[in-house]
Amino acid sequence: MKKTNQTQTDKNLQTAFAGESMANRKYLYFAKQAKRLGNLEIAKLFEDTANQETAHAFSHLELIYPPNELNVAKLLEIAIEGELYETNQMYPGFEKTAKLEGNLEAAIEFVEQAKESKEHASIFAQAAKRFNSLAKVEKLHADRYQKALNNLH
Repeated sequence: MKKTNQTQTDKNLQTAFAGESMANRKYLYFAKQAKRLGNLEIAKLFEDTANQETAHAFSHLELIYPPNELNVAKLLEIAIEGELYETNQMYPGFEKTAKLEGNLEAAIEFVEQAKESKEHASIFAQAAKRFNSLAKVEKLHADRYQKALNNLH
């Protein structure tokens, strides 16, 4: 989970995850381009390699977010946190730099991505709210059933 005092290994796992994830996306893009260029053999090579990169990324994620420490509420919390970081910090900073460098096409892309990240955060927040409400209802039912069972004895 997210630690306030990250070790160098924690940072390395994050960097390794980012690298493997980026390789996956890049190779899928390359596969798309190879198909466009009519070379299905090379496209398949890139797709197969992309799948291997995904497996590597998942291995890193299991160390970053140990499965036994996760539940649905925590997954939604982590997702919301990530999307809000993109919305409020990452993309606005990238946009500012792109404008300073005169790359308006990139600046526009960053603005659009920030908007989409904000939407993603909102969708995850709504899901978390529904999940939390459902968990409360389920607890009420479980408590009622337990009380009924206790009255039988």
